[in-house]
Amino acid sequence: MNLEAIKEHDELEIRETFLVNQRDDLEKSKDALQNLIQKINHTSRELFEKTFNDIRQNFQAMFRKLFGGGKADIILEENVDMLEAGIEIVAQPPNKELRSITLLSGGEKVMIVVALLFAVFQSKPSPFCILDEVDAALDESNINRFTHILKEFTSDTQFLVITHNKVTMSVANVLYGITMQEPGVSKRVAVKFEDIERKVA
Repeated sequence: MNLEAIKEHDELEIRETFLVNQRDDLEKSKDALQNLIQKINHTSRELFEKTFNDIRQNFQAMFRKLFGGGKADIILEENVDMLEAGIEIVAQPPNKELRSITLLSGGEKVMIVVALLFAVFQSKPSPFCILDEVDAALDESNINRFTHILKEFTSDTQFLVITHNKVTMSVANVLYGITMQEPGVSKRVAVKFEDIERKVA
């Protein structure tokens, strides 16, 4: 007769009770986590759909403003979960056929991207934005439209624009640049237009 059997049985019962409690806790945690994921996905889809529709409307209007007409749209990939769907951009500048942006000129692509960027800013303004040579591929009429829109957004967003274009520079409040007054010696230059206007006045 095994005198230790009763003690071993008691220990195994305690161990079983512990493991069953652990399993129940894990199953409860798993269920709670799955419910939380479902809620997050539901809320994310609602927010994404609302934001996407806002940006879509803003983009359509901003495109017409920047191009002086035409039409454009952003379209979600169909038959896919919207949180994983691709987005296609189609555009029809004035007097041109509706087509994918890959078939448009460099300047037209830049203007479409600018229209989309500002459409996003209309939906959710950003306090700061860096634009690096975005105007390099634009002709004079497009530069004027671009700078006009840029000025409209300066009340909500501070822009740091890296450019070589004089028209774009003319709408800045402050210019920073590098000059070489002597060969091999670079010097930083800063000009505040507000100060110049005061001196002129």
